[in-house]
Amino acid sequence: MTQTLSQYLDAAKLPISPELNRLILAMAASCAELSDIIGTSSLNNLQGALDQENVQGEVQKKLDVLSNELFIQPERWHGTVAGIASEEMDTLIQVDAKGDYLLIFDPVDGSSNLDVNGTVGTIFSILDAPKTGADLTEADFLRPGSEQVAGGYVLYGPETQLVLTFGQGVAIFGYHRHKNDWFLIRDQVQIPVSTREFAINASNHRHWHPPVRRYIDECLAGKDGVRGTDFNMRWLASMVGDVHRVISRGGIFMYPSDTRPNVSNGKLRVLYEANPIAFLIEQAGGAAINGPDRILDQMPGKLHQRTSVILGSREEVERVQSYFREA
Repeated sequence: MTQTLSQYLDAAKLPISPELNRLILAMAASCAELSDIIGTSSLNNLQGALDQENVQGEVQKKLDVLSNELFIQPERWHGTVAGIASEEMDTLIQVDAKGDYLLIFDPVDGSSNLDVNGTVGTIFSILDAPKTGADLTEADFLRPGSEQVAGGYVLYGPETQLVLTFGQGVAIFGYHRHKNDWFLIRDQVQIPVSTREFAINASNHRHWHPPVRRYIDECLAGKDGVRGTDFNMRWLASMVGDVHRVISRGGIFMYPSDTRPNVSNGKLRVLYEANPIAFLIEQAGGAAINGPDRILDQMPGKLHQRTSVILGSREEVERVQSYFREA
């Protein structure tokens, strides 16, 4: 058996403080617990929707609420976390004034897949906490993704996997249920520079802006078009699932803004989804943009700000970016 997550953190030549080490292990343990809950959710009547919405105006699943309650338990973080922001909460919560880090997460990404036993995940981002001694404000969380000290996601699929970065490459760990531990699968993961596979919700074609429509139409034209090659399309309705395929074998994932009023600024959240995933993609040699610009350079103006997301194999992302800049 290869290195455990704990051994990896201890041995890696990374700027990982003891507190950050504890926080990552606590996140991994929490996601292992959630993996077991998800794995028996239908048997325990935890699937289906509640008669309530989150701050995004989205109908919450039972597991959205349960998982959020799991992650906001202060004792879970062993004094390492000063404050928490979650996609499922209106605003931040204070945790421990002495904590060194801010924890930001989407507890169950792709929760619409739960009722059909599809792929879901947990996405998380970690920032340094301010050292002012004052109570936290939302402004303390509103920083560009380039300031993240760690980020990652856990995929709950046929195997539960943790994908993690500290800004010096990407590592993937698998959860061994019988040993109740995480083991290294791949280190220094690199996304292929070129690809012939894209992931997008094609039903929105009529709403897309011209650069996105141009790119996808060229892919669909295949060997008969200007690209001169055939492409495959994939779409799981779970960002973590589609991104994991991109990290594993290359591809481009697109959830662009479009002409509809409720998607004019994009659909995915900057803090909870776009920033940590963009951090991982760049650390694996890929690129992540909102159209014309790099996602990690964005300065969010509110906790639940949305953004357009286009990321994956560098050559394809840069091609889409060039179309935006031409337009």
